Amino acid sequence: MSWRRALKDTARSGIAVEKKRLEPLIAVRGAAGLAIVIALSLWLFGPAAAASSAFGAFQAAIATFQRSWRPRPELAIASGTSLAVSTFLGYLTISKEPLFLALLVVWTFAAGMSWAAGPTIGLIASSNVAIMLVTVTLPTSVAQAAGHAAMMIVGGLVQAALIVLFPVRRWGAHRDALADALAAEADYARRLRHDPVASFDPQPLMEARNAAAVTPRQARRRPAELHGARGIAERIRPVLASLADPAMGVPAEGHARDRVRELLASAAALLDAAAHAIRHGEPVAAPPAALATFRTPDTGSILTGAPYRAMTRLNTLLQDVVETAGGTPQEDTPREGAPSGARGTAHSAENDGRSTPRPASTDLGARGTAHSAENDGRSTPRPAPTDLGARGTAHSAENDGPSTPGRAPTHLGARGTARPAPTTRTRPTTRTRPTFLALIPKALKAMRGELHRGSPITRHATRVSAVAATGYILGTWLPLGHGYWAPLTSVMVMRPDFSQTYSRAVARLAGTVIGVAVATGVVQAATPGTLQSGTLAVASAALMYLLMRTGQFATQACIAAYVVFLLGMGGEEWTQTVPERVLLTLMGGLLAMLAYAVYPAWETPRLRTRLADWLAAQGPYVAAVFGSYADPSVRDAPDVRGALLTARTARAAWHAAVARATAEPVRHRGLSRTAADDAEDALAQLGRVAMLLEAHLPERGATPVPPAARFADALRESTHKGAKAIRERRVPTWDAVREALDAWETEDTDKVVRNTATLVLDTLTELSEALDTAVPPMTLDGTAPEKPDGPRDPKDSATR
Repeated sequence: MSWRRALKDTARSGIAVEKKRLEPLIAVRGAAGLAIVIALSLWLFGPAAAASSAFGAFQAAIATFQRSWRPRPELAIASGTSLAVSTFLGYLTISKEPLFLALLVVWTFAAGMSWAAGPTIGLIASSNVAIMLVTVTLPTSVAQAAGHAAMMIVGGLVQAALIVLFPVRRWGAHRDALADALAAEADYARRLRHDPVASFDPQPLMEARNAAAVTPRQARRRPAELHGARGIAERIRPVLASLADPAMGVPAEGHARDRVRELLASAAALLDAAAHAIRHGEPVAAPPAALATFRTPDTGSILTGAPYRAMTRLNTLLQDVVETAGGTPQEDTPREGAPSGARGTAHSAENDGRSTPRPASTDLGARGTAHSAENDGRSTPRPAPTDLGARGTAHSAENDGPSTPGRAPTHLGARGTARPAPTTRTRPTTRTRPTFLALIPKALKAMRGELHRGSPITRHATRVSAVAATGYILGTWLPLGHGYWAPLTSVMVMRPDFSQTYSRAVARLAGTVIGVAVATGVVQAATPGTLQSGTLAVASAALMYLLMRTGQFATQACIAAYVVFLLGMGGEEWTQTVPERVLLTLMGGLLAMLAYAVYPAWETPRLRTRLADWLAAQGPYVAAVFGSYADPSVRDAPDVRGALLTARTARAAWHAAVARATAEPVRHRGLSRTAADDAEDALAQLGRVAMLLEAHLPERGATPVPPAARFADALRESTHKGAKAIRERRVPTWDAVREALDAWETEDTDKVVRNTATLVLDTLTELSEALDTAVPPMTLDGTAPEKPDGPRDPKDSATR
């Protein structure tokens, strides 16, 4: 992408106003906290202290709007306290310019490095440094500086108290995260009806998992419907894919495919109903037609083998998610929705975070399987084998907690459903989030991990500290007054990546011009006094809180008006702030943009490394799935769940890197856009193939598949070497995987597993072909040789 196009795109992104759901009650609450602090400060200390303390309450309210799963009162208190410390230290050094400049460099470098601990911490730290440049100019003595700092802490405490006393949609963010995950799977089920091999973005599931980690205090107050639905949602996805994929037994067209489409449509309707109930805290209104689809009597004769078992498991999981989301448990009754064919399905309720054993699922061959435990690094014992002659399928417990004992096999009649034996319920271990104080060493560790020359975070910290110092020196040297506006703008707009830095710079300048123009017109027309200026500042802040999620342009316009009114309340005339603010804002924005161009951290050259990281994480996941078939009786089997989470993280890092690289004015270096897209498709297909096999993991006691162990070892070693080859700009080879596949003796008991291994080799071969960008040799007539059509021998990378 050329610089001209990149600047055009970032400018358009900066001034865009997005259509987002507004939260007026939260905006009013934040503005009320600001008004309380301003009124209290005016009454006790006067206008200058009121302006300083208002910045504390203003920033504390902004911190609570960030997308964080940590309790909002903690964010408000942390923001107000850190701003108070920054202001007091800054005032102690402001009289000695070299000392203050050194403090500014150290503070901005630390704020830049704090992005390694997460975007919320990075944004709060950067905003505190920027606001500190203003607040250090307001006190006139050390005692006043201490008083202003204390009032900033009070501002954070007031905002925290209002959040506790007047909660707005308590647990709303957590409900939205879980509901979004279920809604994403509902959309996935609908897409599978038309595209049986449709892709699925696991980002909503990752967000739901992050939201599930709570502090001990949150765990005691979390609503019951937020306890178990996420684990069920994780298990639904591979079952949906297994039911829809033609490779698992359902033809692409025909009566069986029509029935699968009906089941997928009903599953989508039930998932949407559960998502709506969780989002709004209401009982689940399950569509009767969707429930009836799973009770159709002839399903057992239309679907057989793996598709039937996938349908049975899907029915069980959907019942679980409906009950967990707020439906009425059906204890001591047959499992609703179980087909009345030759088999039945046992059931266990999962409510209020308590796990109970679920029946075991069935395998792809003649033996039964249990689904893999999807715990956070802990394996769950699988139930004993279940004979599928005329008996029901069972499902294994899969919670983010301790293992749950498996239910003994239940013998069912031709159409009956057995009542489960009484069991002792155990409450699963909740995914815990560290307290705020415990988070500090973790953040410092993350910052130390990024403290090296090639790190984008370190380059960002170096840029922002150099620009802040340069902007402060230039602003002080120019005869404009209020020289801190230039470094303030630079710190506020600079981000670790190119597109955000440039788009925020454009939004900052455009928003400042609009906000200052409107505020100046109001001041000239109304000539407000101290109280009126404070009221206008609160109104500007309320509008900013309301429009914060719509984009940077509207936010910066409201902030510009807020600052004009607030400094007017402090005694400064608009003529003292407006002209220099616009000019210095322009200078700060240009410095930020120039700094990134001179000392960039381009993502494009690192795409190969990101791709290699994804392959290095995807390989162990696929190998863990195959390893589970090698010896199902081993208790310390490979941790499929942990490998899957690692692969998801690497995939998310790849997609984020591609999104950043797309907006950069840099040509590719060895990995073209086409090669990147093809390689991404191949790795996504590799994960999908493993997911299909994971949906039918064998239970403890199933027949081992020894060749799967050799294949898993070869796959683990080859993907490790392949990742190294990608980093070194070489094309990876898969000779060891091909040899392990050739040595696999085909047996009836592991036919599906062996066929899946063939698909794995196909996807790895496609990855190599995507990365092989060498120009093919020409034939005698000057044309490139055509690739052969149709299936090829596995040694020649068989096609699917």
